[in-house]
Amino acid sequence: MANNLIDLIAQGENKTLEFKETLPKNESIAKTVVAFSNTSGGRLIIGVNDNRKIIGIADENLSKLQDTIISVIMDRCHPNILPEIYTLNIEGKLLLVIEIFKGSLLPYYLKSEGKAEGTYIRVGATNRKASVENIIELERQKRHIGFDEEINTEVDFISLDLTPILNRFVASGKPLDQQKLSNLKLIKTENGKTYPTNALLILLGYFPHCSVNCARFKGVTMELFIDKKEYRGDIFEILENTQNFILNHINLRGEIKGLYRTDTYEIPLVALREALINALIHRDYTNGGRDIKVGIYDDIVNIVSPGSFPNTITAEDIAQGRSEARNKTVANIFKELGLIEQWGSGIARIKILCAENGLREALIEEKNDYVDVEFYRPVVDATVQVTGVQVKTTLGDIIASANDRLRPITTDYDRLRPEEITVIKHLESNASITRKDAKEILSIGETKIKEIFNVLIEKGLIQRHGSGRSTYYTGIGNE
Repeated sequence: MANNLIDLIAQGENKTLEFKETLPKNESIAKTVVAFSNTSGGRLIIGVNDNRKIIGIADENLSKLQDTIISVIMDRCHPNILPEIYTLNIEGKLLLVIEIFKGSLLPYYLKSEGKAEGTYIRVGATNRKASVENIIELERQKRHIGFDEEINTEVDFISLDLTPILNRFVASGKPLDQQKLSNLKLIKTENGKTYPTNALLILLGYFPHCSVNCARFKGVTMELFIDKKEYRGDIFEILENTQNFILNHINLRGEIKGLYRTDTYEIPLVALREALINALIHRDYTNGGRDIKVGIYDDIVNIVSPGSFPNTITAEDIAQGRSEARNKTVANIFKELGLIEQWGSGIARIKILCAENGLREALIEEKNDYVDVEFYRPVVDATVQVTGVQVKTTLGDIIASANDRLRPITTDYDRLRPEEITVIKHLESNASITRKDAKEILSIGETKIKEIFNVLIEKGLIQRHGSGRSTYYTGIGNE
C-alpha cells in the first residue's frame, strides 16, 4: 500500500486525493469529507505539502489528530459518514490517511448550512458547492435513476416528430410501436396520459444544448480557425455530420495491394466513431449551458464532452474496461440499433485500433467536470539542421516543441472572461505568473486576482506551485 500511495502522491491532487501539510481547519475537513462522500470517495492525506513533498506528522500528535477528525466528521456532516482513519510510514515519515467511501444516503451536507447551501461535490482537485441541479442529480443517484429515464411532463408527446428515430428502427429491421417505445423507456404513462422521457427528447435533439460545435484550427493553438460548424437535430444526424466534419479535415492515405488501391483515413474511422458515440451517450445532459466540442489541430483531434466520469467509477476503472453509462436509456437505444456492441468495450477498441495503425495511444482523461479525448495525428519525417549536422526528426517533435506553450482546453476557452484569457495569453509566452504579475497586468484588486486563478485551476488550465509569498502558477504541463 505504501508504494501505491507514493505513486498517487507523485501524480498530485485529483478527484479522489487531497493533501494537507498539517490538519486543516474543521470546516475545510468537513467540506472535503462531504465532497468525497457525494462523488467517488477519496483520501485526505495529512503530512504532504502542496509540492507533493512528504513532510510527515509528529507521532505524539497522532491520537489527538484522530480524535479531532472523528469529532469534526460526526458533529458537522449529515447524514452520518464513517471514515477509515489509519497511518502509514513512508520514507521514515508518518502520514495520517482519512479514507472516505462514496455514500448511499445522498446528498451529504454540512449540518450548519443545510442541504441547499451545505452540499459539496468534488470537481477535479477542488471542493465545489453543489448547485440545485447537482443536488437533484445526487437525489437521482440515491434512487438509482438517471436524468434520461425521468418523465418530462412539460412536453406534449403528441407534438413530437418521431420520424428520425422511427426511420432508424425500420432501417435496422426493428419496427417501433407505442408498446416498444414504452418498453425502451422512451415514453411513460401517468394518470392515463402519455409523456416522453428525457431520453426520447435527447434522441430527437429537443433540448437547445443537444448540439456539437466543431472547429478546424490553423496550427496547434486556437488562435485562428479555418472552418467552424455547429450541428443540431436528432442525435443520429448530429453523429453523422460531426463524423463527416472530422473526415473532411484529416488526411486520407492510399495503399496499393496487388492490383487494387485501398484508401484509409489517418485516424481509424471506427475509433473516431466510438469516441463520438461515447461523447453523445455519456455526456451530462442536465447541464444546459454546455455542449460537446470537437477541435481539429495540426497534431490532434480533440473531442470534449461535458460531465466527468459517473461517480460510481474512477479513471482506473475506465482504463481497465469497466463502464457505467450515465444515460442508460440512451445507451440502450444505441445498442438496440447496433451502433455499440456492449458497454465498456469502446475505449479498449479505440486503443487497439490506434496501436494497429501505428498511432500513439489516444489520451482519454477526466479533467474537472468534462471528459477529454485526444487522438494524435500521424506525423511525417523531417530533417532539420543542428549546428551544421543533419538530424532526422519528426514533425511530431517540431509540433511538441511549439506546443510547449499552453494550449487552452477546447471546452472552456471560449467561455473564459477577458481577464482570464489575459492570464492564459501571458502563460503562452512566459514560463509562469504570480499574483503580483497579474495585478500589474490587469490593474485589479487582490480578491479579484484570487478568484481568477481559482477559476483557471478548477478548469484545469493552470496549476499552482509553492506556498505563501513564493506561490506561482504555470500552464498545465509547464513546470
